[in-house]
Amino acid sequence: MTKNIKYRVLGVMSGTSLDGLDLAVCTFTKNTNWEFNIEKSETQKYSDYWKSTLANLHTKNKEIIAQTDNEFGAFLGDKINAFLSNVKVDFIASHGHTIFHQPQNNYTLQIGNGEIIAKITGIPTINDFRSLDVSLNGQGAPLVPIGDLHLFANYKYCINLGGFANISIKEKNTIIAFDICPVNIVLNQICSKLNIEYDNNGDIAKKGKLIPELLQQLNQLDFYKKSSPKSLGREWVEEHINPIIKNQKPKDILYTFCEHIAIQIGFFLKDESALLTGGGVFNKYLMGRIRHHASSKIITPSNTIINFKEALLFGFLGVLKSRNEVNCLQSVTGAERDNCGGVIHQI
Repeated sequence: MTKNIKYRVLGVMSGTSLDGLDLAVCTFTKNTNWEFNIEKSETQKYSDYWKSTLANLHTKNKEIIAQTDNEFGAFLGDKINAFLSNVKVDFIASHGHTIFHQPQNNYTLQIGNGEIIAKITGIPTINDFRSLDVSLNGQGAPLVPIGDLHLFANYKYCINLGGFANISIKEKNTIIAFDICPVNIVLNQICSKLNIEYDNNGDIAKKGKLIPELLQQLNQLDFYKKSSPKSLGREWVEEHINPIIKNQKPKDILYTFCEHIAIQIGFFLKDESALLTGGGVFNKYLMGRIRHHASSKIITPSNTIINFKEALLFGFLGVLKSRNEVNCLQSVTGAERDNCGGVIHQI
């Protein structure tokens, strides 16, 4: 792939909270600095079949996982074709959907076969952004900080409130980043017990009561005492969070867990400005609690950036990969070196 100065890319993101498939056609232009524009974007909700399949795939055997990787790749290819219709892009950058994330075991898996996407769409596709970093003894996460550094340079802190909250912190010319705590992966799981997908505006949480001993247990989990680099996955939630939140009223858990999230995030937001994006930003109650615990000025951008910043940033990771430039930072993941992650599937 030659080094252009302008790229039109389709960024594709499927987050751990299973709220849908984010598709964003983005242009990136390199002058002195990188600039971007999101031209067209859409979130496509998952069918019950895909929700159930993706939520339970980690319990299946290798053959079923491999078969689903191909099936999900074909599904992505079809969705991409329908979404792009007459829009031309240079390539697709697809994060896929995380099934396993165990950097401590040198293993991470995002399904959504890139070769199949490229075949179905007829467009070069870049995927598997995390494996190289994990093979270099890094966390393979978070991956968005390189984009925060180049595209959102005006903010000292960038936080994404998705399945998990992750933060990038810029100090002079360096950046560190790590996962802070679970967010929607837990909140939505509690809501599913009430037969709803999510707590709209945090209206249910707001009516709950604090469970002080639960808040204390949550805040004392070992993960929060570790220094970065560090990252979280579904496995950690199942082992450490789920056992301590059962047997409580859902609205009280939601109230208490929102307080937990806000305390953990507020701890890092000491000064200057923080840009918050991701689905959790629409939880008004949670955002109020974060503002209460933070000292930084909390800024929320346009809905397009709130919803599609991760898809945008994976598009940007793809651009850097196509230019054979660093897209994964040792200072963030703890890998043996900066690296250029992703696998390019030509057509």
